[in-house]
Amino acid sequence: MQIKSAEFVISNSEVAKCPNHGMPEYVFIGRSNVGKSSLINMLTERKSLAKTSGRPGKTQLINHFIINANWYLVDLPGYGYAKVSKSSKKKFQKFITNYFEQRKQLVLAFVLIDIRHSPQPIDLEFMHYLGKKEIPFAIIFTKADKLKPKAIERHVEAYCEELLKTWEDLPPYFVTSSTKNLGKKSVLEYIGATNDEIKELKQSMS
Repeated sequence: MQIKSAEFVISNSEVAKCPNHGMPEYVFIGRSNVGKSSLINMLTERKSLAKTSGRPGKTQLINHFIINANWYLVDLPGYGYAKVSKSSKKKFQKFITNYFEQRKQLVLAFVLIDIRHSPQPIDLEFMHYLGKKEIPFAIIFTKADKLKPKAIERHVEAYCEELLKTWEDLPPYFVTSSTKNLGKKSVLEYIGATNDEIKELKQSMS
């Protein structure tokens, strides 16, 4: 799939105020400072579509971007060690939870994980939450340019081993680097194939 257009639509903290449409939504979420904004900009080929910052916790709202006029990319606040107040974290957690549990247009969550680190409890807990709520998700490992190929392989295997302790099957996963454009084609092809499946299902039901 090729992205021909990508436009910011709206930011808000209430699910009820999200765009009212029937198009599929793909949400991107991960720990603070995981490289989410850089990844979104790399995928869309827009240098400043998502705001990047060296300060963790920059994204503090539900951000909707319409892609190719037929699906939405949703940028959610990072979880984890963002340097924000406890009250702000509680507020973020509330509307993040509301989004996942109330948003009918949500098709898939991409959980971003910094490939440089060993499996982190907070990431595993979040994926467990998605599984418990029966929300489909895929993993995107970021910052692969920071490691050598063999180290990348070891770190991915470590995560797979950890997941298989509690999951029967592994979710789809992608290894990416925003600076090297690594993984871009695979992620977009996956979204494109999922959109095609949704379209075919709707046609068969009409």
